[in-house]
Amino acid sequence: MSYVLHGVVGDFDLLRSLSDDVPRAVVAPLRQRLGLVPVTGEICDELTDTQGQNKPFTLMSPAFAKRLQDWSRSGRLAYVEADFWGGEGSQAAALWENGRPKWGPEYAWCPGPPRQDWPINAVLARLGAVRTSALDLFDTVGFGRERDMEGWRWAGLRALDAADYDEWEAACRAKKEADARAATERDQYIRRDDVPVVLDGRAVMQVLDIPPSPMVGAAIRHLQEVYLEHGPLTRDEAATELRRWAPSFRSVR
Repeated sequence: MSYVLHGVVGDFDLLRSLSDDVPRAVVAPLRQRLGLVPVTGEICDELTDTQGQNKPFTLMSPAFAKRLQDWSRSGRLAYVEADFWGGEGSQAAALWENGRPKWGPEYAWCPGPPRQDWPINAVLARLGAVRTSALDLFDTVGFGRERDMEGWRWAGLRALDAADYDEWEAACRAKKEADARAATERDQYIRRDDVPVVLDGRAVMQVLDIPPSPMVGAAIRHLQEVYLEHGPLTRDEAATELRRWAPSFRSVR
């Protein structure tokens, strides 16, 4: 599987402000308040009116480097590139700060040096990113979320409705909570494979006098939850429990 990344990395809100005059530029949110401006050949042209190559980068020119240098007067910025296929490939990264080059460019064929020393991990550390788990910084900030430049462009487009990083983060939290609630709602209709139940679907329909419907699955799942909390039921006890449970289920539907 391939992986391609060319982009400017820095504070999300700062990049939003700096790239505001670049018509096709978007800022894709990363974790830890960082953002990525995906840089294609067209974006490079819009940033600099010229395109060239400056080793070790594939998308770089003196004019592009000058633009990054100017942008860095407002805050630290990095430019990163990665090109992988089947677990092998290359990375390059450089850092600008206070209107001048601060670090790099560094290039590495990967796997090669220890993973924490790969150029993108190294420059993320210099941007202030912090590991919060066993993941390296590349994955900690979310660079593994997309695989190509089109994916990052769409990530930036999806974030356009957010006024700033805080609003984007709040929207992500709200969606995660809504997804969790929806999953919990769906879960109550699904029979567990690891818990026995004394009544099958046909018996449930007979007891409750209902046709095939999601309520049948919910009834079986309820009996399984009762089993886990109180132990096995006889068929008569299960039928009595379902008749007690059914009105409350219907009242919230």
